[in-house]
Amino acid sequence: MSSKDKTYKIILSGGGTGGHIYPAIAIANELKSRFPEATFLFVGAKDRMEMEKVPQAGYNIKGLWITGIQRKLTFANLMFPFKLINSLWNARKIVNQFKPDIVIGTGGFASGPLLQVAASKGIPTLIQEQNSYPGITNKLLAKKAKKICVAYDGLERFFPKDKIIKTGNPVRQDLLQINNSKTEAVKEFGLVEGKQTLLVLGGSLGAKAINELLERELDFLQMQNLQIIWQCGKLYYDQYKIYSNTKHVQVHAFINKMNCAYAAADFIISRAGAGSVSELCIVGKPVVFVPSPYVAEDHQTKNAKAVVEKDAALLIAQEDLEVDFKNKFSQLIASTERQEQLSRNIKELALVNATKEIADEVEKLLNKK
Repeated sequence: MSSKDKTYKIILSGGGTGGHIYPAIAIANELKSRFPEATFLFVGAKDRMEMEKVPQAGYNIKGLWITGIQRKLTFANLMFPFKLINSLWNARKIVNQFKPDIVIGTGGFASGPLLQVAASKGIPTLIQEQNSYPGITNKLLAKKAKKICVAYDGLERFFPKDKIIKTGNPVRQDLLQINNSKTEAVKEFGLVEGKQTLLVLGGSLGAKAINELLERELDFLQMQNLQIIWQCGKLYYDQYKIYSNTKHVQVHAFINKMNCAYAAADFIISRAGAGSVSELCIVGKPVVFVPSPYVAEDHQTKNAKAVVEKDAALLIAQEDLEVDFKNKFSQLIASTERQEQLSRNIKELALVNATKEIADEVEKLLNKK
């Protein structure tokens, strides 16, 4: 029987945010192309976005009653022990019924109980850690995992060194050809040919501080002779859509054709989630990171610093935007040499074969069974 004919059973668990969901889907798609006869099951957290996004990608999903621990005393925190016990019981039930050959975790609350149960039953587990500073779930799971695929150097501070494989984070493969399509992208967005474009990204829900920055500095940015593609997020669209009437400004709740947006851009302002950082390394344009200070372990700042330390991007802390933005952005726009330097350096950090290399590690573990 060839490997393509093997009827493996594979569970993928992760979610809560797109940064955990989309890598899991990308890994599943790659494994499905290698093992068409394999059966896949996703396990997520009930009421989180994975319960919608995973079925849209064509996979079955089961939800666990689990949430994270809040930083302050709340009713949700008091419920956490009960949710954890319930999730461990249901995770055991799922594993016993599905009988997976391997379990893959991409982070998020649901992956904790699922990988814990799988490891306790001797089922090989693989962790895909997207961030430069791992969350508590993956730190705890690492002790029993067979392999840990990471995107940054220096994670032996948190994980056993002999288990770590540096693969990078899965990204959309259409990003690999974006530099060939700038002219088409400019037409797609109805932009002015030959005029420099600023792309502003705050994540799918939007980033309040980045939106407020754009509103405050719109006149300044237009004085730099820029046209702007502004993804303000669906939570803020009604508030900011009025600026689409401003000359050379487009406001979007969400951008579906991100490859076109990246291709059209000359400069990018972005949050520093792991998926965004990995994509921007491949895109290779000058980037100003404005990390969210509200995420666990301040991991976005750590992600951004890992790039900035290689002189491959600029970082402005959210609380410093009013003081630093005009000065730093003016200097960037004024220096073609600096733009080229940042583009060159960030491209050197790109790990374009991440999905395939993670699937290779999964295949090795399957072959050992």
